[in-house]
This record gives sequence, structure tokens and C-alpha cells, in this order.
Amino acid sequence: QVQLVESGGELAQAGGSLRLSCTASGRAFSSYPMGWFRQAPGKERELVAAITWNGDRTYYPDSVKGRGTISRDNAKNTMYLQMNSVKPEDTADYYCAATSRGGGIWTRPEFYDYWGQGTQVTVSS
Repeated sequence: QVQLVESGGELAQAGGSLRLSCTASGRAFSSYPMGWFRQAPGKERELVAAITWNGDRTYYPDSVKGRGTISRDNAKNTMYLQMNSVKPEDTADYYCAATSRGGGIWTRPEFYDYWGQGTQVTVSS
């Protein structure tokens, strides 16, 4: 079992930066690929970034590419999302997730087994 807790959600100005953290409990954290997702009101949950279990590969959709950086510190059981040049359309609840499916990059929410409770990000123009 893995329990995930996000933090760092805030009200940010457009063009600014924010950093989200996801702290995990459970011994298996370091072996699980992980991802950040977001969900805006009335919209489907979408991938923001994904990372392999050891951090050697990452993936970003076009909406985030060049602005987001996902990273993890397995020694600290923590994953991060750095977002730069934030836009009002980045406003959403952000969730971290982990999958027990094994190595690789997983891009769809149905592939993930464990979810945090979410942290709210609001970007004002």
C-alpha cells in the first residue's frame, strides 16, 4: 500500500512559478512509476507529467512541455512538480498518483492504483 499526500497548491499569478510536492508512505514508493494529473471543473482528469520509478525518463503532454518539470527523490519518498510560466488554464486540482504496473511511463489515469487527495492551484491573470 502507498499513501500519497500532495502539498504546495496556491494562488499564483500568470507568468509565475509554483512547486508541488507529493510525499508517500509505504516501502514500495521507490519502485513505482508515478505521475501528476490535474482536473479542472467540468473537465476530465488529464496527465500533467509522468516519471519512471528511478527518474530516468519523464513525459509531458504538449500543454505542459517546456514549462513543467517532474522529479523524484526516492530517499525522501517525495515527488515534485515544478511549473513555470503558469497560465490561467493551469487552474485545477492537482493529484499525484502511483502505479504498481511496473517500469515505464504510464499516461492514463486508469493505469494508476494510488491517488492523493489533491491540492488546488489557481492562476490569476
